[in-house]
Amino acid sequence: MSLKDKVKTGLDETRLLILGAQVLFGFQLNVVFQEGFARLNPATRLIDSVAQGLMAIAIGLLIAPSMHHLIAEKGQDTLRLHRATGLFAGFALLPFAISLGLSFYIVFDRLYGTVAAIVAGIAFCLLALLFWFGIGLLMKPDIKNPPKEKETRTPLHTKIDQMLTEARVILPGAQALLGFQLIVTLTPTFEQLPPSSRLLHVAALISVAFAIILLMTPAALHRISFRGEDTDRFLRTGSWFVVAAPVPLAMGIAADLYVATLKATDSTFFGVVLALGILTILATLWYGLPLYLRSDQGRYL
Repeated sequence: MSLKDKVKTGLDETRLLILGAQVLFGFQLNVVFQEGFARLNPATRLIDSVAQGLMAIAIGLLIAPSMHHLIAEKGQDTLRLHRATGLFAGFALLPFAISLGLSFYIVFDRLYGTVAAIVAGIAFCLLALLFWFGIGLLMKPDIKNPPKEKETRTPLHTKIDQMLTEARVILPGAQALLGFQLIVTLTPTFEQLPPSSRLLHVAALISVAFAIILLMTPAALHRISFRGEDTDRFLRTGSWFVVAAPVPLAMGIAADLYVATLKATDSTFFGVVLALGILTILATLWYGLPLYLRSDQGRYL
């Protein structure tokens, strides 16, 4: 398999993971506004906030390869990008597995009590780790001496195809998250929030919707303005839209984390710390690290 095909496959694999991550993140957000959530003990409500934070980190790691490709590598297929895609996806599975286990803890604690919740949470976390890491570590590659990859200049058509793929990596999960955000506004619990929290949730909703608009623009431009033709101008324009879209997405995630955490814990301090912490992590993964790798200091890493 060529380096170009490996990069494309890696991006497709992160697309599969990101949808599941953002759907689960949406569930964790939505559950805070259900009537039964208020009857959970404070520790369980705090666990939901931790699970949301971990899932946000997983989302950040899964989107990072796309930003690395567009910013650090300028759309070129490189060995560094191929390695980074595998590393980011691998690291993302750890907080994903822990967050999945915590989500099962919350559900089982509500239905069957603390003991059953602990057993279910640990079991599903370990099961995910076994399938995602254990089986892979036990299996040995069939190829003992894999051929050395050579970096070649990526054709324009391939760059555009991968740029559109990167938009598709982020788009489905963002759309699922927007759906959960819209549903929340119709719950009775949402009406009981302070006006400032309701306003912040609306701002988060608008931010995610704007991110979706940005992500859908390259495909619309390609078909309507450029009539499906691959040009350097379209590549530059489309790439800017895809690079810009995670900014409002990160702001929307952080804002809703604050609202959900404040609702779950009644702690403004913890909500601010979690929201700002996640926003910092996302900004670092999506912009800080790629910009550093693009610079002279990080070019040879």
